[in-house]
Amino acid sequence: YAAGASGERLAIRFLARGAPSADLSFRDLADASHRFANVLASLGVQRGERVATLMGRVPALYATVLGTLAGGAVYCPLFSAFGPEPVRARLSLGSVRVLVTTDLLYRRKVAPIRDQLPQLEHVLVVRTPGAGDLPAGTADFEAAMNAASTEFAAVHTAPDDYALLHFTSGTTGQPKGVLHAHAAVSAHVATARLVLDLQAGDVYWCTADPGWVTGISYGVIAPLACGVGMIVDREEFDAPRWYEILDTERVTVWYTAPTAIRMLMKAGVELARTRTYPALRHLASVGEPLNPEAVVWGVAALGLPFHDTWWQTETGAIMIANYPCMPIRPGSMGRPVPGIEAGIVRPRADGGVDVVEAAGEVGELALRPGWPSMFRGYLNEEARYRKCFRDGWYLSGDLAKRDTDGYYWFVGRADDVIKAAGHLISPFEVESALMTHRAVSQVGVIGVPDPIAGSVVKA
Repeated sequence: YAAGASGERLAIRFLARGAPSADLSFRDLADASHRFANVLASLGVQRGERVATLMGRVPALYATVLGTLAGGAVYCPLFSAFGPEPVRARLSLGSVRVLVTTDLLYRRKVAPIRDQLPQLEHVLVVRTPGAGDLPAGTADFEAAMNAASTEFAAVHTAPDDYALLHFTSGTTGQPKGVLHAHAAVSAHVATARLVLDLQAGDVYWCTADPGWVTGISYGVIAPLACGVGMIVDREEFDAPRWYEILDTERVTVWYTAPTAIRMLMKAGVELARTRTYPALRHLASVGEPLNPEAVVWGVAALGLPFHDTWWQTETGAIMIANYPCMPIRPGSMGRPVPGIEAGIVRPRADGGVDVVEAAGEVGELALRPGWPSMFRGYLNEEARYRKCFRDGWYLSGDLAKRDTDGYYWFVGRADDVIKAAGHLISPFEVESALMTHRAVSQVGVIGVPDPIAGSVVKA
C-alpha cells in the first residue's frame, strides 16, 4: 500500500449521477491490480509489451493501470472520445497487444478497424448492463478478473525501464508516442507534495480525463502513491454538480483546467456561493495558461486563488508552479520546482542556443535534462527526440519570459506568436486582456495575414 495508507483506508470514491457512491479501499485496489497483473501473465504478456485502455473513469481502468505497471508491461491510455481512426493510429503505432475497453466503445470505435490491427491479440471488455452479448473476438473483463488470484509479486523494474506511453493529440500530424520510465513516479510524488500540497487525510479531486497525461500522472499515480484518497466523478462537466461535490465530499485539494474554470466563471459567481467549502484548502490549474482573471475569480467564488502549474507530456510531471507557500502573481506560471533548472534561450542557426539573462526578454523556455520524469524518447522516432535537445537544454517549444524575481510568464507557442508591424504579440496576453471584461466568457486570438502589417490580431 502507498506510504501512510492502511489497507482499509479509502483510495477512490466513484460518483455517478443517479447512483450511490462506490468506494475502493487501498486493499481493494491492490487486490484488483494484482488480479489484472495475473490476467496479463495468463495471456503471455511480457515485460515492455504495451497494454492500452479506451474507457472513461470506471474502476476497471485503475486496476488496469496499476496491474500493468506491477507486471512490468507498458501502460498506454487512449481518450475515449476518439473516433475509430485516431484509435487505430495509436494502437498501431504503439504495437498494443492488449486493449481493455467497454463493450459499447468496442462496437463503435474498435470493431470497425480491428482487421487493421494484427498485433492486437486480446481485447477485454467491461460489459454494460443491457448492452447485449459479448462482442465477437473479445473476452469478458470481469470473468477474467474473477478467475485470477489476488496474490502477485510485482516485477522488479529498473528506474529506466519503460512504464508509460502517452500519445500527443496529433493535431499537427501523426501523433507522437512519448515514452516515460518507472523513475517518473518519484517526480509525481514530489510534485504532488510540493506543488499540490497533498497530505495525509486529504480528499483530492483531479478532473482531468484519464485518456491524457494529467489524468494518469495526477489522477491515478501521484495521489495513490502519496496515500491520499480521491474523488472520481464519472459524469461530464456540470457547474452545479461540481460545486455540490466540492461541498458534500469535503474536497481539500482540487486540480482542474482553465477551460473548466472559465466555464464556471460563465455560470456566475452567485452559483458558487450557493454552497460552502469549509474543507477546501488548495486550488490548482493545469493544461493551458491560466488567465489572471481566473485566479482572481477563484477568491471571489471559492475564497481561494487558483495556482497555475506548467508542464508537458514530455516533462511527465510539473516543472514550474505557483506554490502554496509563495505569493501568486496572476498570469504567471510561477517558479521552477526544486531540482529543476529552467532558463530562457534563443536557438541559433548553428544548432546551439544563446541563454537570455535579462529579465523581461522573450525566448524559448528550456530545462536542463535529467529530471526523473523526463521523457526517454519518442516511440520509433529517435531523430525527432534528439532535435528536442540543444547545448545541454531541453527545448519546450513554448515562448516565455522571466521577471526579476524568477517568476516565469507564458507568451505562446514558438510557432504561434503573431508578428504584426514588427511587434511580437502573444495571443495569450491579448486573450487575458479581453477576459477581464465581464461580457467575455471564452476568447480565442489568431493572426490574420495583412498586406501592410504582415499580420493583424483577430479575436
